[in-house]
Amino acid sequence: MSPEQQLTFGPYRLDPKNTQLWRGRRLVRLTGKAFGVLRYLASRPGQLVTKDDLLAAMWPGVVVTETALTKRVQEVRRALRDDPKAPRYIETVHRQGFRFIAPLSHASPLKSQNAKVESHTALPVPSTQHPTPYLVGRDAELAQLHGWLDQALNGERQLVFVVGEAGIGKTTIVDAFAERVRRAEVWIGRGQCIEQYGPGEAYLPILEALERLCREPDGAHVIAILRQHAPNWLVQLSAYLSAEERQHLQRETAGTTQPRMLREIAEALEALTAEKPLILILEDLHWGDYATMELLAVLARRRERARLAVLGTYRPVDVMVREHPLGEVKQELQMHGLCQEVALDFLTKDAVEEYLTMRFGTQATPGVLFQDLAQMIHDPTDGNPLFMVNVVDDLVRQGALVEADGGWALKDEAERLQVGIPDTLRQLIEQQLGRVSPQEMEVLEAASIAGAEFSAAAVAAGLQTKVESVEKHCGALARRGQFLRTRGTEEWTDKTLAARYGFVHALYQEVLSDRVTGARRVGLHQRIGERLEAGYGAQVEDIAAQLAVYFEEGRDYRRAVQYRQQAAGKAIRRHAYQEAIDHLTKGVELLKYLPDSPDRTQQELTLQVTLGPALMTARGFAAPEVGEAYDRALELCQQLSDKTQLFSVLAGLMGFSMTGGKLHRAHELGEQLLSLAQHLRSPGLLLWTHYLSGETLFYLGELALAREHLTQAIALYDPQKHRSYTSRGSQDPGVACLSVVARTLWHLGYPDQALERIQEAVSLTQALSHPFSLGFALLYAAVVHEYRREAQAVQERTETLTGLCTEQGFPLLLTRGTIYRGWALAEQGQAKEGIAQMRQGLASDQATGTETWRPYYLALLAEAYGKVGQIEEGLTLLTEALAAVDKTGERACEAEFHRLSGELTLQSGVGSPESRTKEAEACFQKASEIARRQSAKSWELRAATSLARLWQRQGKKTKAYELLAAVYNWFTEGFDTKDLQEAKVLLEELRG
Repeated sequence: MSPEQQLTFGPYRLDPKNTQLWRGRRLVRLTGKAFGVLRYLASRPGQLVTKDDLLAAMWPGVVVTETALTKRVQEVRRALRDDPKAPRYIETVHRQGFRFIAPLSHASPLKSQNAKVESHTALPVPSTQHPTPYLVGRDAELAQLHGWLDQALNGERQLVFVVGEAGIGKTTIVDAFAERVRRAEVWIGRGQCIEQYGPGEAYLPILEALERLCREPDGAHVIAILRQHAPNWLVQLSAYLSAEERQHLQRETAGTTQPRMLREIAEALEALTAEKPLILILEDLHWGDYATMELLAVLARRRERARLAVLGTYRPVDVMVREHPLGEVKQELQMHGLCQEVALDFLTKDAVEEYLTMRFGTQATPGVLFQDLAQMIHDPTDGNPLFMVNVVDDLVRQGALVEADGGWALKDEAERLQVGIPDTLRQLIEQQLGRVSPQEMEVLEAASIAGAEFSAAAVAAGLQTKVESVEKHCGALARRGQFLRTRGTEEWTDKTLAARYGFVHALYQEVLSDRVTGARRVGLHQRIGERLEAGYGAQVEDIAAQLAVYFEEGRDYRRAVQYRQQAAGKAIRRHAYQEAIDHLTKGVELLKYLPDSPDRTQQELTLQVTLGPALMTARGFAAPEVGEAYDRALELCQQLSDKTQLFSVLAGLMGFSMTGGKLHRAHELGEQLLSLAQHLRSPGLLLWTHYLSGETLFYLGELALAREHLTQAIALYDPQKHRSYTSRGSQDPGVACLSVVARTLWHLGYPDQALERIQEAVSLTQALSHPFSLGFALLYAAVVHEYRREAQAVQERTETLTGLCTEQGFPLLLTRGTIYRGWALAEQGQAKEGIAQMRQGLASDQATGTETWRPYYLALLAEAYGKVGQIEEGLTLLTEALAAVDKTGERACEAEFHRLSGELTLQSGVGSPESRTKEAEACFQKASEIARRQSAKSWELRAATSLARLWQRQGKKTKAYELLAAVYNWFTEGFDTKDLQEAKVLLEELRG
């Protein structure tokens, strides 16, 4: 390099004569030694410069340590905004030295500003090779981002949406922000949402961000935090686990729910931010999956302090047109002040001029040449950054904008150039595509089908050509900065190794994809899908959602259905049930394109059987869609005479019917299940049949038969043999049977045996280490204690249950636990708070469409209202409860509803005392009659106590004594419970 020769690289110009470094029009200040280091390295591009060489050149004849050199290199990197981990200018060669790696161009020293502009027709190095986009006109927006980051650094978590139309510069500003903060001690995780023709992969951008964090130099620490706080997420990152460790984690995380998944990752991210701040960048959220949207809401709502900033980009128009859930999530968060927004507008003419100056340096002509050029570009582009950059690139490629005496000039007058600028960005892209070779065009079009990012091997398969040929063309385009950029390499399971590329902008892929139509489009999808299928081999499920799209577009509907089903299974394991439902529903729709055959019927049956439980979890056990899925599955079973699937279908329908209050249908299904289980001679199926039948009969008030079924189920239970049910997410059948039989035993008049059984259930869950089964047992323990009127015990059980449900994410158990906790508070004198909790729980329970248990909850709330003198409210609730009994046939607690009606009637001020007494007496007698018919001795005791007390006030002591004594003397246990103690006291009063 001659003493006067200048070097340009990226947006920088190195002026050795004046020892100055320029970024556009801005002088970048460097100390003398730092400038010397930069000049020495830049004068030897691509060469390894050893530390010894640099020390000798910078400090000749002086003995200094390597620390002095290290500090100067660091100063240069700060000035160039260069990341040593991902260098663009200066690369560190471990233990040896440094290498200058940026493309260089040479320029003569600048002449007078009055010098005449010379015309040139070519560029030494095309300016489209600049390594990163130039950021202009976004100072205010960057300042906002840095302000919110400062709040995040102080522990105030931030969720920020960067929004704007395609090409507005969302990624550019996020890149610039990330580059500026990368020098700080922060973690940066980055994930990309990908456009899909159908439902996408659950948590895709989050998992990608986690993978990138795991690949960082301190990634082992990230993995350790995930192992401790988010094992369900670590198990998804199979590349970082041994086969043994993955199996261990899969066993450990069995029975997990979606709320627990969300809580785990939230806590893991918070643990990461305790080490150092974390910036999570999620791009193109308008293509994001439902599960990711829910996670964003969770992260924003958590109140725990965290040095966390989440930056999400999206296009508002796409969100509105697609009715994407992001719109609703963001609106709700914004309403509560839980998110921020940076809305990007078009660039001004001054910003366009600044861009030109930064990109091309000081102009070589007097006057307002760049101002004219800026105006010429701004008018047709309206300041859309991507449009602007493409127009300038186009002018350079045409040779209309050329180098001249170290500056830049227009070869022709601006007025003549304006005619050639297209009206839209799409037209401009089409115009630019017209300049690539036919071979490159063919590769680009096939690549647009392969995806926003793609392997050269996939494109080669689509074109039926060699991988090397695709890599050659893609590499050339990437080097010229046209349409593509490199994305490293990728190795498939079958050892295929090929380069990866990505489109510079989504619009490039969209325009190219629109060009591919008809049979060619179908063929490309099919061939790419087949090659990926073969390449991934045993790991093909990892890309099941992607393959489903390829084969659907390739008209290979059999394979498309197959991969929809696999993608659904993967989503279910991630507890992303909405994504699973979408995949399964799409699979059912695609079946209509296949010929009618037993195989097609079998495929639909498999899809419907999988869809039922997913709908139950996502929409509630009693949702109409659940019934529709199982009804259709039953119809298909009957067509196929498939008894293997028939059991799970009947069991699903029985659960739907039972929960939805269709108890008589549930009972009929139970009889079919029993016959089928006996025919199949399966103890496991027989166990579940007896359990479901016993629970249904309990609700119907057939208590003795319920006990019989449950006792048979318990006899069949083997903790070792039947533990597999818990690994599939269900409660343990032994715990379920013990819990329901405990409730049944209390009704039948065995309060001590009921307590023993429920304690046995809780103890069993501790041996099983299965959270949902523990929650199930704790809820039923609260039920038994409430029956026994042990308010303090109910409160203790429900508080433990609340903690478990909050930690693990069991919404239904949490809702019902809230009702019982409210009852306990009301019983202990905190009526206002207790009633509020009961009402809250009832509202949540009703929102799921569940009908069973609801009548009894209404009765509990009515009883609480009676304690605070709100008699009319209580009577209204009991009327509603009795109406529900008539509607659903749930009669297990019917006697108590009549008894409570009598008690509240006596307290009401409606009618004369005589009429109230007569009505109450009728209620008590009705309660006694129902209880006797059901053999519900505990309810009969309460009814007899209420009626005997009424008769006592009427002077009918002998009659009252005989009634109550007959019931009391039947009991053989439970004499320490309040019901029996009160009956005993009343008997003594009546006898005296």
